[in-house]
Amino acid sequence: MEIQQAVIGSCTNGRIEDLRLAAQIFKGKSVHPKVRALVFPGTQEIYLQAIREGLVQTFVEAGVAVSTPTCGPCLGGHMGILAAGERAVSTTNRNFVGRMGHPQSEVYLANPAVAAASAIAGRLIGPAQLGGM
Repeated sequence: MEIQQAVIGSCTNGRIEDLRLAAQIFKGKSVHPKVRALVFPGTQEIYLQAIREGLVQTFVEAGVAVSTPTCGPCLGGHMGILAAGERAVSTTNRNFVGRMGHPQSEVYLANPAVAAASAIAGRLIGPAQLGGM
């Protein structure tokens, strides 16, 4: 199933371990041209740690947009709001109808590895399906 967006992290699921796992998947790869990929570290401390570890550089080189820690698409607030008919894979904690935008959009909850692999493939997949993992 094709996706238009992948969201990794948030105030509830932006742990450094999550970012490390996603960066491992993105390393040396690129986000699919039809997908918006977004990363939200959970706190300022995690954001700084991700910078120190080079995770942010890995995300940027892969074509991922990295936000400062904030509430965002998981509550339909900003940056990544889904339009009618769009589908997202997200590591956030809720996916009820209209939560991330239009009521005719779809949100599938997943772990960071699945979200990163899906962002690269442009469709919902697991990291093992990328090969070389």
